[in-house]
Amino acid sequence: MLTPATLPALQHALTEAGVDGWLLYDFRGLNPVAASLLGMQGMVTRRIFAWIPATGTPVAITHAIEQAPWSAWPAAWEKVVYSAWQTLEEALPRYVRGRRIAMEYSAGDAVPVVDRVPAGVLELVRASGAEVVTSADLVSRFFAVWTPTEIASHRANAEVLRTIALEGFQRIGRAVAAGTPVFEHEIAEWIMAEFDRQGLEVDHGPIVAATEHAADPHYHPSAAHPRAFRRGDVALIDLFATSKGGQGMWADQTWMASIGAPSPRAVAVWEAVRDARDAAIALLARKLGAGEPARGGEADDAARAVIVARGFGPAFTHRTGHSIDRRGLHGMGPNIDNMETRETRLLLPGVGFSIEPGIYLTGEIGMRSEVNGYLDADGTLVITPAEPQRDLVVV
Repeated sequence: MLTPATLPALQHALTEAGVDGWLLYDFRGLNPVAASLLGMQGMVTRRIFAWIPATGTPVAITHAIEQAPWSAWPAAWEKVVYSAWQTLEEALPRYVRGRRIAMEYSAGDAVPVVDRVPAGVLELVRASGAEVVTSADLVSRFFAVWTPTEIASHRANAEVLRTIALEGFQRIGRAVAAGTPVFEHEIAEWIMAEFDRQGLEVDHGPIVAATEHAADPHYHPSAAHPRAFRRGDVALIDLFATSKGGQGMWADQTWMASIGAPSPRAVAVWEAVRDARDAAIALLARKLGAGEPARGGEADDAARAVIVARGFGPAFTHRTGHSIDRRGLHGMGPNIDNMETRETRLLLPGVGFSIEPGIYLTGEIGMRSEVNGYLDADGTLVITPAEPQRDLVVV
């Protein structure tokens, strides 16, 4: 959050980025970066701007009828209050004319998660005489970096998720061996109960999928369409949660099992997914260990190359991984992606993400292996859980 105490570090980053300032814009919650950095609370239904210069004091441009959300804005910082659009459009050029400024904008919508400023606003700002560049790396640094407390929370939550997933497979295996039907949605309901018992929360339930249903990356089990597990099935459990109360950090994992000995086909698909996951991890570990810049798009390429080489390229239909931050399981930091988007942002110390290649053979079988990674304060890659899955769990 922008305060007099945090301003120097932010201004230092702006200078390093080679921009004259960061122009935050929001309208009715379009831009979560602006709302978060400004600490906006209460009714905000009119356009707002906040100019954060690389040197000097910030300036807020606010609407006359919505002053309450700005109660924490320091008195020493300038505030422009407008009612008419003419006043707004007269004020803006005073701060941005002739300057190179960062905004939540991505050329060509290359990285949609940071492309938050409408085209009309960009036209307005450019007409005010400013050169607009992307704030993508600033968003990573000041919006998506995990705190030490959040890292500790993530590590603890990751081990809880691992334990729950493996116990879920054991429950499936015991039921099938006993000849007692157990359904996908029943295991999902048990997982939700375990989350509650362990002090975790989610915004929607896990994916529990058998064989052909696992070929749908966003499958959701349902009591309305029950599917019982059977011997010979593969089982996918994709589970994710964060600590209750909003003070923790998300963990997100996918595990795979076989009910009975897996078929050669299942083993081939699993090994392609596992090796792709490990290729992405190895590339990042090597580059970061050598002190080289590392980008999520490169890791996506490394994972995808393995799956293509195994003959399953067309069945890997999503990015290798997504950003994770305190505000969402799918965060606004760098993604592990060079397929869905052109992700060129650097992986900075403190950012976190998933690594989850998958193969989805419609109507036949699906496999995914998901771990999480984050960069510690020294820029070293850390993978969770501590012991990623190596082989299919056989139950």
